[in-house]
Amino acid sequence: MERDDISAIAEMFQRILRKGHGPAPRGTREYLETLFLDPPHRDDDIQSLVHLREDGTVNGFMGVLPMPFVYQGKTLRSAIGGSFMVDGHEQDPYAGARLLRAFQSGPQDLSLTETANDVSTTMWRKLRGTILPDYSLEWLRILRPAGFIAAMAASAFAPAAIAKPLMRPFDALLRRRGAPPQWTHVSDAEFAGKTLTTEDADAAETVSLFQQFVSAFALHPQWTESELQRMVDESQRKADYGAMVRRIVLSRGGKPVGLFLYYGNQGGIGRVIQILSLPGQEGTIIDAMLADATERGLVALRGRGQPPLINAMLGRRFAFVHASSSIVHAKDKTLLEPFITGQAFFNGFAGESWTRLLGDRFD
Repeated sequence: MERDDISAIAEMFQRILRKGHGPAPRGTREYLETLFLDPPHRDDDIQSLVHLREDGTVNGFMGVLPMPFVYQGKTLRSAIGGSFMVDGHEQDPYAGARLLRAFQSGPQDLSLTETANDVSTTMWRKLRGTILPDYSLEWLRILRPAGFIAAMAASAFAPAAIAKPLMRPFDALLRRRGAPPQWTHVSDAEFAGKTLTTEDADAAETVSLFQQFVSAFALHPQWTESELQRMVDESQRKADYGAMVRRIVLSRGGKPVGLFLYYGNQGGIGRVIQILSLPGQEGTIIDAMLADATERGLVALRGRGQPPLINAMLGRRFAFVHASSSIVHAKDKTLLEPFITGQAFFNGFAGESWTRLLGDRFD
């Protein structure tokens, strides 16, 4: 990818991934240029890729974000592949496979993606990528069922949003004290006196806690403070998801034991980007997050799983679905072990979900 390719990539992004009409906004071009030509973890040997037609014009793109990981004391050169798209697949059906093969053939030890759709997952399989089921599950926790139905209707038909306030009395009836909690809702008393205290986290605290909590995983990103600071700053802007909520969970003695980051507005479905915790505290952090979202009037939360989180969600009335795949390709097959056993920190900030490409708008 070169700077002159940005305009063509932005138009494909607008049309193919955003399903938009009209030209790409200037902000799209500017952000693609900043993100992929000057990524947080710069590695001059690991670059984003374009596919060209015979006439030299761009008809395919894979955005690549270098991200070093550490495993058993060794730094691994790694790369996150996303924003994978081909313009006119029918005219060149192998363009996507060529891009993916070129990506995997790069100098990195690990090639990763957390956003593979069914088509690209098939390509990854053929090129010997390892699908990670426990990292590929998306979860949903309904907090207010009537409001959730209204929010889903509004996402399909915007005028239906007028019904959202009308659902609150029905949810209040379900949640009245003494009503048994079901998988579709929480009762008023469910979290009363049971959850730990939470408080807002500023950017500096978030950076520090990220580095602390991910170190518990056998394989995890090797972020510098400045690199992670940039990621945290960029993650604050996701207008399509709603207001950002970033909270530290404190033990009874005031010690940080976890952190959660989600986006959402009252009456809406919140999007969780990251849940972090000390080992064994995952369930406690999840409960604190659900209590926070309930208090803010959200109707549901959804997010991406990691093995420790999935285990903690069992018995807490979560629903699971597969929407996209998390996949790893390793030149040294022994590096697959922490991913297969759930000891790798992957998805969210160890991916591309933190970027403004997912959930934000551009002018």
